[in-house]
Amino acid sequence: MSGTKARSDRGMSNRLAVWLQPFGDCFTVPTWRHVLVLIAGAILSPGRRTVAAALRVVGLEQGASFTNYHRVLNRNSWSSRRIAGRLLQLLVSTFVPDGPVIIGLDDTLERRWGSKIKARGIYRDPVRSSHGHFVKASGLRWLCVMLLPHIPWAGRVWGLPFLTALAPSERYARQHRRRHKKLTDWGRQTLLQIARWLPGRQIIAVTDSSYAAIDLLNAVRRRICMITRLRLDARLFDPPARRRPSAIGRPRVIGRRQPTLAARLADPKTRWERLKVTGWYGRGERLVDIVSATAIWHHPGRMVPIRYVLVRDVAAEFKPQAFLCTDLDANPLDILRWFIRRWSTEVTFAEVRRHLGVETQRQWSDPAIARTTPALLGLFSLITLWADELCAIGQLTPLTASWYHKSLPTFSDAIAAVRRELWRGQNFETSIPNLNIIKMPRTTINALINAASYAA
Repeated sequence: MSGTKARSDRGMSNRLAVWLQPFGDCFTVPTWRHVLVLIAGAILSPGRRTVAAALRVVGLEQGASFTNYHRVLNRNSWSSRRIAGRLLQLLVSTFVPDGPVIIGLDDTLERRWGSKIKARGIYRDPVRSSHGHFVKASGLRWLCVMLLPHIPWAGRVWGLPFLTALAPSERYARQHRRRHKKLTDWGRQTLLQIARWLPGRQIIAVTDSSYAAIDLLNAVRRRICMITRLRLDARLFDPPARRRPSAIGRPRVIGRRQPTLAARLADPKTRWERLKVTGWYGRGERLVDIVSATAIWHHPGRMVPIRYVLVRDVAAEFKPQAFLCTDLDANPLDILRWFIRRWSTEVTFAEVRRHLGVETQRQWSDPAIARTTPALLGLFSLITLWADELCAIGQLTPLTASWYHKSLPTFSDAIAAVRRELWRGQNFETSIPNLNIIKMPRTTINALINAASYAA
């Protein structure tokens, strides 16, 4: 390697080492050096996020020790769970220093093919499917937990991934003689792990209807407040009446059955309360009518106390829907505001595919597959943390044009600012025998910088 290229690598690695200092003790010293190069390459690569692409973009395509970088993912010993806990602490201290910690729990499909990918299964494709059109795809199913804070400089809520787990299919478990864990089982484990990472903080988890399971709610409700969707035909009951001292037999566990939410929706005597909800799925304010009360959600052999919120749109642009919360004292307006933050998780899944190359990896070994996608999702959160630091010193600005006015930065601006900072850390001095100076117009330099920083 030439002296100039070595100095460039040191400048880039030194900047990253400062940003990633909280994670340095999670790796051995040799592995840590390779990790810095891979992260720099993953940020700067304009296309596929493979190890080869990462090495090329930082100028190491002719290095003889390229296999050491592959070993970081497929062989070296380090704990992704430990890194996830450290990342969560950084995100919370930066964006949610006080108040409730709101997290989103969702699963996504990484479309992958290949006979050597053992955990691959056939699942419903959530992006291409709709209510009237069902599409199946081959890939890996990931359960992802994101922090859902409001980012001041972005002006909206972002989904920041910090913990991602591979959730294989039942067929995979049967073929490998393992116990199959459903999504709700993975959800229970991850949520309880987060509660251990954040002792003393109020944690609110918002999920979709896939996690509206009584067993899951009962398992976590004493440590985490769960908010999810509720079926309009759910069996709801009053609490049992006070037991008389002389009563004989087992005590009742439920009281009188309440009308279903579908019946309340159709009843003209239902008393609705009108509320204005801000930030409704990224569309500003929306007027809704709600009905809220407490009940026991009961299924034969299972039950959980909940507060439900039945919602109908004043403008009748969406169908009536219902939500549940395991905190019986929660404010219905807060429940709605917390739940609509879940929309940011879908935005993040789209952003990591567009800007960080998720679904372009080419690893075949099981350890590399289990590590690469969570690393790319976590990189989204790291870039947001670094962009927040750059924003404080005025180095984060939105890219605008005469035909496109953008007042607030988006993730494309955040990753471009981080790329500029990494490129700035390189030393572009020429060696002594080659002092040829090439004059270049500033407009050309700016165009090249933008092309490299805003590469998709």
